[in-house]
Amino acid sequence: MLLVEFENNVQYNQDTIDYSKLASDPSATTTLASKTFQSNVVIADIVAVNGQSAKGVFFRERRTIMLTPNPTPGQAVADVARNFSGFETVFEILQPDGTPIGSIFLSGFGGGSPTPPGAPLVQNLSNLAIVGGTGAFLGARGQGGEAAVPGNTAARQASMTEDPSRRRINGGGKMRWVLHVIPMFRPEIATTPAGPAVTHSTDFSVVTVSKPATPGEVLSLFATGLGPTRPGLDPGQPFPSNSSAIVNSPISVTVNGKSAEVLAAVGYPDAVDGYQVNFRLPPDTVAGAATIQLSAAWIAGPAATIAVQ
Repeated sequence: MLLVEFENNVQYNQDTIDYSKLASDPSATTTLASKTFQSNVVIADIVAVNGQSAKGVFFRERRTIMLTPNPTPGQAVADVARNFSGFETVFEILQPDGTPIGSIFLSGFGGGSPTPPGAPLVQNLSNLAIVGGTGAFLGARGQGGEAAVPGNTAARQASMTEDPSRRRINGGGKMRWVLHVIPMFRPEIATTPAGPAVTHSTDFSVVTVSKPATPGEVLSLFATGLGPTRPGLDPGQPFPSNSSAIVNSPISVTVNGKSAEVLAAVGYPDAVDGYQVNFRLPPDTVAGAATIQLSAAWIAGPAATIAVQ
């Protein structure tokens, strides 16, 4: 699951038919409450994913529908309670330095209740399906909606006459969304006849019970499913043999649930969907069987076990 945080959240209501006034007022504007059948656009800045700093944009184009089993005049009668339909909801996520990671696209109903069966328990509003993605989230499916966590504030309601170039100056709300992402591919540590493809970096011999890892040692693991690299490649092409293709997404390794220092993550030369990740085994790793889990773009793969002395 991805918990995405965003700020400067502003909803621009379509409250004028005079095109010459659109996006022209530099001041923070006011607007009447969104009415049934009215369209609006929501824009916000992504600032974190799963507690890690990030950048990007949250964008929604939607229409107010006000579905309810017990309507008042002007609301729409229905067997469900939903506030609006989403023409398009997009999370375009970047690294803190602005490097693109990928986008996630959703469609469905927003607001209202209940949440769909099987949704993350922290989700408290909306019924939206993840219908696709790009980059690290290519082909993703799943579901998502607003998360019930402390610190959320409503989007600032503004007129479409307000200049959106002033959005960060004029300010807006703060929101968290939870995305249950089912990826087309996920990180997975490769296996060898001797066990998981985790090696001693000094000689690239496989870590085994007879040759265990040492706390604080630098290890290398070999994996699939880490996604795009920099520089990029055409789909299905092998990584170049004469240069390092750096994995584009945030990569993390945990050992017994504790974060390990990731030193490098690159496409393996001449391999198709093969990667090498160098990491340092935490110095306080206890002796015995240690569980390693690899994540890319906050999506975790299956755990593997290695021996530690």
